[in-house]
Amino acid sequence: MDRIAGIINLDHEQDMMDELTYFRCGAAVPFAGRYRMIDFTISNMTNSRIESVAVFARRKYRSLMDHLEQGKAWDLDRMRGGLFILPPDWNDPTDISRGDLQHFHNNIDFINRTLADYIVVSGSQNICNIDFQDVLREHKEAGADVTVVYTKVEELYPEFHRAHKLDLDADNRVTAIHNDHSNSNVYMDMYIIEKQYLYELIEKCIAHGCSNFFLDGIKSKIPDIHVHAYEYEGTHALINSVESYYRNSSKLLDADEHDALFKEEAPIFTKVKNEAPSNYTETSNVTNTMVANGCVIEGHVEDSILFRGVKVGEGAVIKNSIIMQRCEIESNAVLENVILDKDCSISRGKTLIGAPEKPFVIAKRRTM
Repeated sequence: MDRIAGIINLDHEQDMMDELTYFRCGAAVPFAGRYRMIDFTISNMTNSRIESVAVFARRKYRSLMDHLEQGKAWDLDRMRGGLFILPPDWNDPTDISRGDLQHFHNNIDFINRTLADYIVVSGSQNICNIDFQDVLREHKEAGADVTVVYTKVEELYPEFHRAHKLDLDADNRVTAIHNDHSNSNVYMDMYIIEKQYLYELIEKCIAHGCSNFFLDGIKSKIPDIHVHAYEYEGTHALINSVESYYRNSSKLLDADEHDALFKEEAPIFTKVKNEAPSNYTETSNVTNTMVANGCVIEGHVEDSILFRGVKVGEGAVIKNSIIMQRCEIESNAVLENVILDKDCSISRGKTLIGAPEKPFVIAKRRTM
C-alpha cells in the first residue's frame, strides 16, 4: 500500500475572524464545544493512516503549539514519523524563496526524509470528515499529476466568495481555477501529489521567483499538467469569518448535521482535558444545547454551545450563543446571539444582544 504524508499549510490563511483571532491563528480557534479547527484536518489525516504530519505556521502560533503539544491526542507522538510544527527558518542567507515556498524550501528535509510516496497538502479552514485514501485511489486511477479536492455547494454563502472555484470537463479534469462567485464547485484547499513531483515543482517555482506554490506551481500550469478533481460529498463548512463561524457552529445543534461530521468510524480527536461531568442545578433549564464537561449551570440556556468549564449563574439567560472555556456568566445576565472567547466574565444583570447575521463578539479575558 502506498504511504501518504501530510502537510498542513497555514501560510495563506488570513486571520479574518476579528476578536477570535486577535491572540491566535485561525487554526487554533475553538470549535464545536471542545475542539480546535485544526483538529479536523489532523484527525482526517490520522484516520487516513497518515503517520507523518507537518504544520507550516508563520504567525500567532503559540496557542497552536500549546494545543498540539507532541501530537499524543492523534497518536502522532511516535518514534518514526509523528507531528512536526515547522515555522519558517530565517537563518539561511542563501534562501531566495518567498511566500509559502519559504516553508517548502526551508523544510524540504521533511519531504525528502519521509518514507511516503505521496503528500497531502491541506489548510485548516475547511471543516469536514474525509478519507484521503479515497482521494489517493481516484488520483491513481485518473493517472493525474495532482488531484485537488472540491465540493458542490447548494448555497453560495459570503465565505465562499474568497474561495477558489473549479471548472471541470466530463472526466473531472480541471480546466480552470478562478474566483467566479457564481460557480458552486468550491475548492477545499486540499490536494494530493506524488512526493518526487512535488519536490520538482518546488524547485522550479523558487527558481522562477514565485511566492505561492498552489497558484504558481499548480494553477498556472493548467492545462499543461493533468489536474484531477475529487468530489467530496460529505458535510462541509468553510470558516473564514465570524459570521461563517457562528452559522456553521449553530448548524451542529442539528443532530443529523452533528452525526454527519462526528462519525463513529472516523472520530475527531482533540487534546484531552479530564474534568468532572457538567452540573445542572434545580434552577437550570437547558434545551437544544451542546454542553462540554466541567460546566455548572444554574440558569436558562437554549440553542447554544458551552465549552468546558463554563459557569452560568441563577437567573441568567443564554440564547443562540457560543460560550468558550472557563467563561462565567453571573446571575440575571442576558446573552443572545453572542460569542464569548475564553476566560470572559459577564457581570450580574448585564445584557448583551447581537444580531443572528452579526453576533456580538467579546475577545478573551474580558470583563463586561
